Amino acid sequence: MIQPKFLKAGDTLAIVAPSGILKNRQSEVNQAIDLLKGWGLHVVIGKNVFSNDDHFAGTDEQRCEDFQEAMDDPRISAIWCARGGYGTVRILDKLDYTKFRQNPKWLIGYSDITALHNQFHNKGFQSLHGLMCVSLTKDLNEIKESVSTFKSTIFGKPVNYTLVGSQYNRIGESSGQLVGGNLTILHTMLGSETSIDTSGKILFIEEVGEYKYHIDRMLQSLKRAGYFENLKGLLVGDMSKMRKNTTLWGTSVEQLILEALSEYDFPIAFNMPAGHEKDNRSMILGKTIELKVEKNISSVKYKN
Repeated sequence: MIQPKFLKAGDTLAIVAPSGILKNRQSEVNQAIDLLKGWGLHVVIGKNVFSNDDHFAGTDEQRCEDFQEAMDDPRISAIWCARGGYGTVRILDKLDYTKFRQNPKWLIGYSDITALHNQFHNKGFQSLHGLMCVSLTKDLNEIKESVSTFKSTIFGKPVNYTLVGSQYNRIGESSGQLVGGNLTILHTMLGSETSIDTSGKILFIEEVGEYKYHIDRMLQSLKRAGYFENLKGLLVGDMSKMRKNTTLWGTSVEQLILEALSEYDFPIAFNMPAGHEKDNRSMILGKTIELKVEKNISSVKYKN
């Protein structure tokens, strides 16, 4: 996997919006600009970031134009997505990687940006799963770890993690490239050229606002597509704002995951602080990690 150059003071980062509309979100984007400038970085804003096309931050063509310009501009060292939502999948097939290959740069985001992470991975590039502009809060102390790991990672000091244990952890050790992101988006990519090959890799998943039976349905679909056949490990992030169905599922989401994947023997670690919560630690997708899982503790370490 090609690792883009890490940032240094004086580099330029582009803020773009490939997904949902940024209505009334100017303050968060301004705060993001101030944060980056405080780290000695320059910032450019896509000309269509605050455009409005119903659900989206501009038309597909406008959102694609901003993202393509950021990919092609040799002065840009990283592309930071302002928010997720929905819409990235609509521009995937419009992107041209010809100039990007000559000057790779970091893609930064999570949630709906998983679609782009998948595409970057299949093109052979590492990318950064981490906070977005709208993740920022007025008091950054509320998201101190998110900001700290984001800064460390973009400046070339990726953070290893020690995770709180879980009675549901499946004990074991493994290593492999870290891939994944939002479960719904991973599921959406099935059957397309943007679906990732998980063989020999460690999968990270997170989700927000879903019913448990939706989680099970997606896992069953991924399983039937062979997603877990040669997987080396599973890292489970936040399962946030789970919705209650009128017919109760009956078990925890952790039990649901273990039961859906009961025929496999790879290690499973819960409690990775990443996803749709304020504590959203940055991770490099496409980079090889060592995963060690015990009941009382787990560790995620990058291999050099």
